[in-house]
Amino acid sequence: MSRYSRNALILAKVETTAGVDAAPTGAANAVLVANLTINPLKANNVSRDLVRPFFGGSEQLVGTATVEVSFDVELAASGTAGTAPAWGPLLLGCAFAEATSAGSRVDYTPVTTGLKTLTLYYYDDGVLHKVLGAMGDVEIKAGIGERPLLGFKFEGIDGGVSAATATGTYTPWKKPLVVTDPNTGDILIGCTYSAGALSGGTSYPSRGFNAKMGNSVVYTPLLGGDSIDITNRDVTGSIQLDLTPAQEVAMFASVKANTTQGVGFTHGITAGSQVMVFAPNVQLINPSKQDVSGRRLIGFDLRMTPSAGNDDVRIVCL
Repeated sequence: MSRYSRNALILAKVETTAGVDAAPTGAANAVLVANLTINPLKANNVSRDLVRPFFGGSEQLVGTATVEVSFDVELAASGTAGTAPAWGPLLLGCAFAEATSAGSRVDYTPVTTGLKTLTLYYYDDGVLHKVLGAMGDVEIKAGIGERPLLGFKFEGIDGGVSAATATGTYTPWKKPLVVTDPNTGDILIGCTYSAGALSGGTSYPSRGFNAKMGNSVVYTPLLGGDSIDITNRDVTGSIQLDLTPAQEVAMFASVKANTTQGVGFTHGITAGSQVMVFAPNVQLINPSKQDVSGRRLIGFDLRMTPSAGNDDVRIVCL
């Protein structure tokens, strides 16, 4: 009987105790994903390297091992202001904290302590892979003319493989708007953030926005207990801007002066369905000339550094 790759299901739930199965269910913890991949046994195989009086290799022994799972989810708010989106638990597993302002917004900000781990269940058309103590990295993908995505890559401890099936409920997952001028608007550079609003700065036409948290996800094998940890964060990104000659000259001067400034944008047009991204301390580096269908755009890499600490980047659902 044939098996099909699209007959797959991801469940994710925050663990009460790191590495202890949180027992996610299809009714409460299903994740609506795209571009799903798994490395079911990322093993450090140990060769026996035996000396024998004939040619031939030696078998390898499976040593320490983890499981890697990667997927994208659509970046859309919950539909109700002040209600956490369905992808919130995934961000918690990437060294973020969640703060809810009732009836107003939900803020996600990076943390250095009190990090959360996830239990992931990966159902692959009749086979269940359990991934425990999972932590990961996340990338914001908001390119013009595309649906906005959060790209996740998790690593966790192998919790076993068994024959099993399940179904998922996807009601909490909302349909996103494509990144367009009416839906998203301009990038703001030099802006500030307060209580769910961006203010100040200069707006620039752009090709969208990309940022990767750059979490250092580390597996530490120990006798008595393996673990996955996030040990550092280095947020980077990129933008392409449509600049006037005067703006390009000013931007190059700011690059040479190592200037840092706030960068932000808001995607969505109705309350409850908006997502804002803001970084307070962004350095534009590596300017490049970009040809987009004959139009001259200027590209920059971004370095998003902390200002007061644990504020490298903020994701807000409004």
